[in-house]
Amino acid sequence: MILEYIAIIVALFFAMNIGASGTAASMGAPYGAGAIRSKRLALLLVAITAFLGAVLGGGEVVKTIGKGIIPMDLLDAKIVIIILVGATLTLFLANIIGIPLSTSEVTVGSIVGVGAAFQAIYSESLLYIVSFWVIIPIASFMITYVLGYLIKLAENRWSELTENGRWTKWLSVLLVFGGCLEAFSAGMNNVANSIGPIVGAGMISSSNGLLLGALFTSIGAILLGGKVLETNGKKITKLSLLQGSAVSFTGGTLVIIASVFGVPIPLTQVTTCGILGVGAVKDGFAIMQKDVIKRIGMVWLVSPLASLMVSYLLIHLFIDPNFYQVLVTISTLIVGIGTIGLSKIVKKETRVFVDKGAGI
Repeated sequence: MILEYIAIIVALFFAMNIGASGTAASMGAPYGAGAIRSKRLALLLVAITAFLGAVLGGGEVVKTIGKGIIPMDLLDAKIVIIILVGATLTLFLANIIGIPLSTSEVTVGSIVGVGAAFQAIYSESLLYIVSFWVIIPIASFMITYVLGYLIKLAENRWSELTENGRWTKWLSVLLVFGGCLEAFSAGMNNVANSIGPIVGAGMISSSNGLLLGALFTSIGAILLGGKVLETNGKKITKLSLLQGSAVSFTGGTLVIIASVFGVPIPLTQVTTCGILGVGAVKDGFAIMQKDVIKRIGMVWLVSPLASLMVSYLLIHLFIDPNFYQVLVTISTLIVGIGTIGLSKIVKKETRVFVDKGAGI
């Protein structure tokens, strides 16, 4: 019983980090475009609409997270704690440095790590989910690129559609509504990542789990979402009101469609790719060279693998002790960290060499 309470506590802490990462990023476009100038108001709107999304439409994704990736009979209190710890640690570290990380990726990665340890993964379901991780963000980029091009033509022809035009007030309202739609979709899709494992283990009902998860997700958005909001809203590219609306409505619609079919989608990838789509029209494809884009891309790639390795390691440490598996996992982690450190040293030495030779 104590372990079950611990699992629920960890799940709710994870829900707070989901609020900080996934749902806070959904209001990045309105905040970046200036439709909402108050960060506190933006996070409050996120909290309210994400709560409604989770309670009203989060059930299908809960089913997928709870029993669609690994067999339900593997899920007990200890396993659930390991799944949630693996996902939460990865997400928490990302929130500390202000990177919009996909909660779906870290959650699925952690679940797959457990399944790999017991050699029990529904591979077809996993491939189905991962394929959506690729297709939906690409679709978001392509749609917003086309919309961005049309918006550019419209703004050049009708100046009243620009920031200081007579339609500014109504365009701001439209963009805020789009941000709320995206936050609603975030709650609908992402809250399941935190409470899906405890629902799958039978520790709490789906309805009660969604209610608690939604509440703590909203709290997390308000308390921890500021850095991610700044990253998505201000550090990628500045959006006009119409461009921001294109991002929000595209992202929100795609994620809601995925949620109806029970597919956990990386909302932050969908949103950021949408921002890149309109940004590529506005600033050219050189926007892809920005350091923040490279950093986000690396975290997207590493995050599911990191949570997978953490949960896999914890299984072989505490549930099914296996010295050889622990040795290989730790060695892999050391090699990965060491390679990154060595790469930084080499780049630093190269810069020093080039600088010293600059005057020759």
